[in-house]
Amino acid sequence: MNQSKFIALHKPCPSCKSSDALSINEDGSAKCFSCDKFFPKFKQPNSTINKNYTMQQTTHQSNKLNAHGGIFGKLIDRDISKETAQKYGVKVVYDQTGRIAQHIYPLYIQNELTANKFRYIRDKRFSFDGSTEGVGLFGQQLFKEGGKYLTIVEGECDAMAAYELLGSKWAVVSIIRGAASAVKDVKENLEYVESFDNVVICFDTDKVGREAAQRVAKILKPGKARIVSLPNGCKDANEMLQKNKFSEFVSSWWDAKLYTPSGIIRVSEKQDQFLKRDKRESVPYPWSGLNKKLYGLRQGELLTLTGGTGLGKSSITRELEHWLANTTEDRVGIIALEEDWRRTVDGILSIEANSRLYIDHIREDFSQDTLKEMFNKVFKDDKVFVHAHFGTNDIDDIFAKLRYLIVGCDCKWVIVDHLHMLVSATVEGDERRAIDSIMTRLRSMVEETGAGIILVSHLRRVIGNKGHENGIEVNLSHLRGSNSIAQLSDCVIALERNQQADDELESRTTRLRILKSRYTGDVGMATTLVYDKETGRLSEYEDTEFANEDNDEIIPF
Repeated sequence: MNQSKFIALHKPCPSCKSSDALSINEDGSAKCFSCDKFFPKFKQPNSTINKNYTMQQTTHQSNKLNAHGGIFGKLIDRDISKETAQKYGVKVVYDQTGRIAQHIYPLYIQNELTANKFRYIRDKRFSFDGSTEGVGLFGQQLFKEGGKYLTIVEGECDAMAAYELLGSKWAVVSIIRGAASAVKDVKENLEYVESFDNVVICFDTDKVGREAAQRVAKILKPGKARIVSLPNGCKDANEMLQKNKFSEFVSSWWDAKLYTPSGIIRVSEKQDQFLKRDKRESVPYPWSGLNKKLYGLRQGELLTLTGGTGLGKSSITRELEHWLANTTEDRVGIIALEEDWRRTVDGILSIEANSRLYIDHIREDFSQDTLKEMFNKVFKDDKVFVHAHFGTNDIDDIFAKLRYLIVGCDCKWVIVDHLHMLVSATVEGDERRAIDSIMTRLRSMVEETGAGIILVSHLRRVIGNKGHENGIEVNLSHLRGSNSIAQLSDCVIALERNQQADDELESRTTRLRILKSRYTGDVGMATTLVYDKETGRLSEYEDTEFANEDNDEIIPF
């Protein structure tokens, strides 16, 4: 390309549609500094030639980057002094009215200018010229490695503003591609950044900025990152400069808190919370054998109830649902994914009636008045809430309903029946991964809300001649799908029953074995329950060979 003078600058480009990146030569050619397209013969209709703007076009890269015009001057629109702008190499371009139309921010690899970043004032748009691959942080070339403090901000104007607010004493640089690319920008210059004793991160106070600050802090060596919290009402360093809040910024900067990863606490700071912690609410089980080993059912815990098919898991959950609704002041939520809400209500009222109301001819023995009376007793005062959708849902929808039961309906106890119906509601194809995800979410829900969740889970099939229907002893390895069930549960109770026993009493006797108890550590056989076919109830039976022998132990309830 021949050297020629530009006689018109900041015109629209017909190729990339940039509003002001095109410059026109006196020979009729034109060059776009946004898309880098050259037009040998360019005719701009109705254009006004401004001969006040002249600069040389060359093929040399460094000259080309310096050929965008602009002068050193005060950034009036940002209250940044000419001296600071000149130190950072920032130039401004004025429009024909004398207003600042554009900032030009230089980007370096060590001390070599390799790219420019343009900020267009009118439409707040940014563009780049030159190669940004491998460039340092904005302003990095100004400050030697190994200083005491390095401050990283979110924008070029914030860097210059923070530099002034700190009395031009400390190194201040900026990421170059915005908060979304903050980690990338810092990683590319990690050796430089970590050469400083302290790295002070002062990003914007909006959600995006706060989250970006956390992500950047995570990649730095422990004990190096500090995060600034700016005073309310100020979004960034430049706004504080414009509001003349020098002392407030300096105080916030010195008070920047050392970054601590989420979940890591300083125990020395938690003495008051330790001494004043709330006692976890608990209620006794309806069966003394469980209370002897577990000391009750506690809120803030995840209890998994497991057993083979047809061993009475639903019967036990019915007993627990009725027990919690009628012996506590707490509200109870039920998510039974394999049955209609009417079946759930029938099951709970059957416990109250001591009779199987879900069987039509038995139900007919009860008058409407009697049914109403029992209904009002059990479900008075909005004590029980039931998930009314039979069948599977979207997994996120189910968890939204679970959260609503706990937070919106104030349910202190929620029964989820069962885990593998939740798995079928996921879009994941791998059962183990789906269970891991679900158990993690349930664990988080318990920790976050403090509610007690009772989860029903299935056992995997046992290879061999004797399975769970024959009453084999259950262990944690029998849990179906994933180790996370045992790992993330506070308590695991297994049901064992020999459905095929010749002895009729034995075939109706269910052993409750504790496989895990995080609270007490006491595991093993707890008690036996006998199913009554006439009433549909489970009664604790301590006079058999299956019963817990320590029945003289004092129960703390």
